[in-house]
Amino acid sequence: MKILVVDDDNLVAMSLKTILSSDSEIEVVGTGNSGEDAIKLYEEYKPDLLLMDIRMKGMSGLEAGTEIISKNPDAKILYLTTFNDDEYIVSAINLGAKGYIIKQDFDGIIPAVKLVCQGQCVFGNGITQRLPEMIKKNGGSFDYASYGITPQEKEIIEEVANGLSNKEIADKLFLSEGTVRNYLSNILRKLDIRDRTNLAIFYYQNK
Repeated sequence: MKILVVDDDNLVAMSLKTILSSDSEIEVVGTGNSGEDAIKLYEEYKPDLLLMDIRMKGMSGLEAGTEIISKNPDAKILYLTTFNDDEYIVSAINLGAKGYIIKQDFDGIIPAVKLVCQGQCVFGNGITQRLPEMIKKNGGSFDYASYGITPQEKEIIEEVANGLSNKEIADKLFLSEGTVRNYLSNILRKLDIRDRTNLAIFYYQNK
């Protein structure tokens, strides 16, 4: 898998490159130090995944990500962040990022990169539990039934919001993993929501 690394601290960028390159399945095709670098290098290399800092001088990672995804809707962006970046984290999810990990969690970087490349969304350690408090609730109650959401589908939405994987949801609700995937696809279609991460945000906003 081809990975592009962008961080405005060159030492961090090179450290990330070293960590990722230690895995034989990963090739770091380039490194950059700004949002502008991210846009330019993404178009040049078309990597399988862009690992990028959220907060950077000049053009932020969020601004760069927005432009990249607008031109490349299938782009996989995994952001690096810190525990204090709640607003940035929610913004990253809203723009279509595939996840965010804690910059200091070096042991979790390679597994996170591989999971995102496999099509999953990744939440950094300790962040999943904090999602509800990050997201501003509007105090309203959404009428799921009016969108054709069944009680079973509503239950799956709640478990997605709780951070459970498809397999964990299947085990908990006594369903097959394939059935859960089908339910989730139908839910996203009915609510016109991009992915499970945005579904979790939608749930908390309308709880």
